Amino acid sequence: MLFIRQTVWHIRFFLYFCVLKWKHHIYIYQSPLIMTRHTQLIKALRKHFGFEAFKGNQEAIISNLMDGNDTFVLMPTGGGKSMCYQLPSLLMDGTAIVISPLIALMKNQVDAMRNYSDEDGIAHFINSSLSRAEINAVKKDILAGKTKLLYVAPESLNKAENVDFLKQVKISFYAVDEAHCISEWGHDFRPEYRRIHPIVQRIGKAPIIALTATATPKVQHDIQKNLNILKAQVFKSSFNRPNLYYEVRQKDENVDRELIRYIRSMEGKSGIVYCLSRKTVEDLSETLRVNHITALPYHAGMDSTQRSQNQDAFLMEKVQVIVATIAFGMGIDKPDVRFVVHYDIPKSLEGYYQETGRAGRDGGEGQCICFYSPKDIDRLRKFQQGKPVAEQEIGNQLLFETMSYAESNLCRRRLLLHYFGEDYDKENCGMCDNCRKVYKTIDAAELLSLILETVGQLKEKFKAEHIVDILKGNETATVLAYKHNELENFGAAQDVDEATLHAVIRQALLAGFLKKDIESYGDLKFTPEGKKFLKTPSTFKVPIEDKEEEEEIMDMPAISASGAADDVMYSILKDLRKKLSKRLDVPPFVIFQDQSLEAMATSYPITMEELQNIPGVGAGKAKRYGADFLKVIKEYVEENEIIRPEDMRVRTVAKKSSTKISIIQAIDRQVDLDDLALSKGMDMDELLQEIEAIVYSGTKLNIDYFIKQIMEPDKEEEIYEYFQNAETDNIHKAMEELDEDDISEIDVRLVRIKFQSELGN
Repeated sequence: MLFIRQTVWHIRFFLYFCVLKWKHHIYIYQSPLIMTRHTQLIKALRKHFGFEAFKGNQEAIISNLMDGNDTFVLMPTGGGKSMCYQLPSLLMDGTAIVISPLIALMKNQVDAMRNYSDEDGIAHFINSSLSRAEINAVKKDILAGKTKLLYVAPESLNKAENVDFLKQVKISFYAVDEAHCISEWGHDFRPEYRRIHPIVQRIGKAPIIALTATATPKVQHDIQKNLNILKAQVFKSSFNRPNLYYEVRQKDENVDRELIRYIRSMEGKSGIVYCLSRKTVEDLSETLRVNHITALPYHAGMDSTQRSQNQDAFLMEKVQVIVATIAFGMGIDKPDVRFVVHYDIPKSLEGYYQETGRAGRDGGEGQCICFYSPKDIDRLRKFQQGKPVAEQEIGNQLLFETMSYAESNLCRRRLLLHYFGEDYDKENCGMCDNCRKVYKTIDAAELLSLILETVGQLKEKFKAEHIVDILKGNETATVLAYKHNELENFGAAQDVDEATLHAVIRQALLAGFLKKDIESYGDLKFTPEGKKFLKTPSTFKVPIEDKEEEEEIMDMPAISASGAADDVMYSILKDLRKKLSKRLDVPPFVIFQDQSLEAMATSYPITMEELQNIPGVGAGKAKRYGADFLKVIKEYVEENEIIRPEDMRVRTVAKKSSTKISIIQAIDRQVDLDDLALSKGMDMDELLQEIEAIVYSGTKLNIDYFIKQIMEPDKEEEIYEYFQNAETDNIHKAMEELDEDDISEIDVRLVRIKFQSELGN
């Protein structure tokens, strides 16, 4: 028996030794390479920008670029695209060329980079706004090796003198920002963007990174093909913005009245109203002002000084609303835009998505309201006349997609994501007007079969509008020219309204029974699933608006209201923040974000300790700005005889006070927390709740002894560093940001207790 035990022990020891050796081998030959790059990037991120962690794909994108590879980045507004070229430019030899479409955008980015450095020459731009002397000064800094980032407009890059100059410069890489401008299918096509690649070839070969916030698969392919980076590593982030609420409203003669009523309902919240023409911008901003809404215009036809002043007034919350053409928004870093209104329907879904993306960039409330009238579509179609035929086809197809979105009864989030090639598996997002309406559902299997049959009869060579004309029996010029009035299915759905037929086609596209061929400007094609359905039809449900009964519209989403329990207190705190903002000459959100004010208007902190328990309020912010807020809150509480949640909690603690004292004493004696929980008849979650309550009430506890037993130092350091830089101490947010398989919620809570105890108490 003893022999067997010894043998088993020897086998275990041998296996343990092998595992150790294998781990050691991996560590010696692989980890240092990985850790060196990761550590280098994190240190650089912390040093230059003050962040402790990357967002999403940023680190992988930067590593790929630094390895000398071409890179394509598809990242929604607010995802951190600029960091993907700013940081590597500081770490790589030479100067990075950033090709950017807007002068205002260049200036904002250059100013931002200079704020991160003690050397103004770190970043420059060359464009038409500079004098000859200023351009020469820029070139001097570049040749001296001071400049790591040079922003240029494509027009400036195309000038022979600039090309000749840049040939003398070591280029680290080329960054093509707003790369959708390359594609004719993009929402902001600029012909000069299509000349970037030959110019780059003349200057000198270097890796290319193309970045955009909006690109369909077709636009993406166009970008890569034009820049000759078809083999580029592609990084895509999700287009879903779950905090945004989408709604389309019918536009009629009372649209101004409805818009004014809506903006008044959003009192104290910043918003953007987009219009298609400069004249509409000027007229509408004046209409808002005479109706006592603080608003300013913004469009490319304005004097640049006035335009900048209006933009700054909006950022500093001196006005509530900016009324603008699409010229406004690119590179504007205002995280708390609470509503984006499209007074006119946009020309494309790409433009619509990018513009709505300027709402709620801080993850808070973001309402996206679009006013729609078929007359606006007709007007935009007329603008296409006189352009080359191919350009008209593209423009009309983009308009059709926008019209389909506006007229659809389907989930708007699902339609948007599908347009960008992303699947959204929920039937009801709960955050759009269609998902909050009551529709009747019909079985459209017979209609879908008719549609699929007609697509087949047309050899998959016509668009949705033509299919509908045939099924309705409309003798249009195109139908008669192709003699499609002689088809078997001509007039087969004469009694079905066109809106229903279009709804069935849209649902069929979402369900994968049909697809659009972009190369042929939207012709409908079969998919394998569509062919199967045609052979063996099954139930096919489609939501249809019930015109016989008035629609029951649900309330606006809860996110539309502030999260504060006391709206009056919240309003007072916002006014105070605005005054401080003006006095200190900083944007209001730099002082405290909306979520922090909401928490203050719910828990009424009146001491520095309590204030530091508010999400997003660290010790530094509490010390810098807290006194004014605490004074206002305390006066409000006393005047209104408010019993605070903290007061309530203290009064109910008496029964548990002995438990809390015994927990404090046990921790002082360094009793293991799992043993302590067992002795108190609690599970670990209940014990941590007690300890958190003790620490957040201002008592300092030292649980280092227990953390060291159960956690590796690297893991503890990573979590601690996260809380040092986080704007909120929310556990779920921390788990998402840390995103590590070997970090548990218990680990995060323990380190948060340590962090709060050391820095907050």
